[in-house]
Amino acid sequence: MTDDDASGWHSPIVTAWWQEGFTEGADPEYAEQLLPLAAQHLEGATEVLDVGCGEGQVSRLAAAVPGVQRVAGVDVSWRQLAESRRRGGPGVAQGEAAALPFAAGSFDAAVACLVFEHIADGVGAIAEVGRVLRPGGRFLFFLNHPLLQTPGSGWVDDDILGEQYWRLGPYLGEDYSLEEVDAGVWIPYVHRPLSVYVNALVAAGLLITRMEEPAPPPGFLALAAEAYPQAASFPRLLFLRAEKLR
Repeated sequence: MTDDDASGWHSPIVTAWWQEGFTEGADPEYAEQLLPLAAQHLEGATEVLDVGCGEGQVSRLAAAVPGVQRVAGVDVSWRQLAESRRRGGPGVAQGEAAALPFAAGSFDAAVACLVFEHIADGVGAIAEVGRVLRPGGRFLFFLNHPLLQTPGSGWVDDDILGEQYWRLGPYLGEDYSLEEVDAGVWIPYVHRPLSVYVNALVAAGLLITRMEEPAPPPGFLALAAEAYPQAASFPRLLFLRAEKLR
């Protein structure tokens, strides 16, 4: 894959799609749900790592939390990192989540916002988060809900039965695919059952202390109401807070 391919996080097409559609308040799920939840659970942190920081909106949020003294972001895409610098984000480094370029015990908080679904070595990346956290440090882990966002899932309008329902794709197996998320925009997507993530957290010495499955926020529901009137009944997001024991 080259930087000019139309797939993957190095692609200029993918980079532009992300920056235009999901940052600076463009996406209601980020603006109304993910960022406020991250700010809430970053309270009390002093040194924060943003894993898969992209153009830096979570990093900038973390830097504005009272008491936070240092924020570092890491991402595979130099295009996103350049945009993060342009937008005044804190320090960034290019690197893989499964090989974080930081010493052990460097941070008391780490956040990954809708990132691990796109990482091939998700278990290794969780181990790395555990390595760079200090004892007592927290990991704020945001995922597309592993059950309800499996490949092939989606709303079905059954004209014969006159019903609308959410179809689930195959859940138990792990799956790697390239998904066309918009016209001409392809990104890698890795599905894993929730047990894979939970067991990886356990192996990394990370204890889950909070789990949330919030309903989609009002801004998203307003956009979905006409097509999917039952959208409020299905969480798109899974949030886990885990703390390092040792």
